[in-house]
Amino acid sequence: MRARWGLFLLLLLSGCGGSGDGRTTVRFWAFGREGEVVRALVPAFEQRHPDIRIEVQQVPWTAAHEKLLTAFVGRSTPDAAQLGNTWIPEFVALGALAPLDERMALSGFAGRTDSFAGIWDTNVVDGTTWGLPWYVDTRLLFYRTDLVAATGLPWPPRSWAAWRAVMQRIKEQGGANRFAILLPIDEWTQPVVFGLQNRAGLLADGGRRGAFRDPQFRKAMAFYLDLYTAKLAPSLDLQGVANLYQQLAEGYFAMVITGPWNLGEFRKRLPPEMQDRWATAPLPPPEEGGDYPGLSLAGGASLVLFKEARSPEAAWTWLQYLAEPEQQARFYALSGDLPARRSAWTLAGLADDPRTAPFLTQLGQVAATPKVPEWEQIATRVAECAEQVMRGGKDLDTALADLDADVDRMLEKRRWMLDQEARR
Repeated sequence: MRARWGLFLLLLLSGCGGSGDGRTTVRFWAFGREGEVVRALVPAFEQRHPDIRIEVQQVPWTAAHEKLLTAFVGRSTPDAAQLGNTWIPEFVALGALAPLDERMALSGFAGRTDSFAGIWDTNVVDGTTWGLPWYVDTRLLFYRTDLVAATGLPWPPRSWAAWRAVMQRIKEQGGANRFAILLPIDEWTQPVVFGLQNRAGLLADGGRRGAFRDPQFRKAMAFYLDLYTAKLAPSLDLQGVANLYQQLAEGYFAMVITGPWNLGEFRKRLPPEMQDRWATAPLPPPEEGGDYPGLSLAGGASLVLFKEARSPEAAWTWLQYLAEPEQQARFYALSGDLPARRSAWTLAGLADDPRTAPFLTQLGQVAATPKVPEWEQIATRVAECAEQVMRGGKDLDTALADLDADVDRMLEKRRWMLDQEARR
């Protein structure tokens, strides 16, 4: 009888976050390569907190979103997880996450003031903080320094017009089979970035309807599409890009808008003779004299605590540890992911690196995409809209009107829910 009672207690403790050795177990999900390298941070944490055991589950990025939704529906979410910051509004709407403001206040968490404002904002929905920035990314220009220098024009550009002048000169010098910039036509990021730079809201009425016919977005889309019309960018989709690194080395194009994941790829994939002929630069603003740099996207991943965590206090201790500047600097050394804390940039020497320093500048001017669960659907339609115009299927005004109509249909349920809340 005593043996059965002991077994019952052991199972009960295991079901409540116990590890079987008296420690509290924190179940943490991380995605892709981050799920592999974060394990290297566990031993030092467990040494500092001997009463806590961290159990890391690595999930492929391709399966992460579906696995999280399945876990939520099945009430089997982990205690904490890495979450792409564009996913946060969706999981907030589901009621899956625990708010963090009270925990931050009680623990004296100082990360907010040490973070990039635009990145931190991606974790705030309806005035409440739901995640801690873990690592960041944004998009800026990677370019061939020799091809840009050969134009003799000022660089980096301080307006769209100055940037286009450089691209025009590169095209003239390169000839018919060379281009100034690679902009895969099926990517939504470029037209959205240009729209955000031009202060376009993208959505209207509190995220209830599309606002892509707004003159500010129309101007941004027209600038973007003109790069194809003027043959400054090849009319390729992602499938049509044979080898970005080889094509850049060959001078097929001189620049591309991309993110920090390509810092390591450029070092690894460009030939040795090209290693001193590429650099990075922030994006220009629409108008000369405007805030520099122009806005870019606030991307990256955050650390979240699930509402049904079995060991919430221990999980919060783990998340605070991962958010420490020292741990973020170490995580950068392991993964190449840029730290979310400014002080970690100093610790890692990133502010003094001429290829990462432009990211530090750009991260000071980033903005979140609209905080609605439907955003990824909407973003896909933005890319389709641009491609329809570029391929000649629709004129710009018709395409934008159709885009707004489609977005309004996507947001129909959101409008209904918000209207119901307003009537209460």
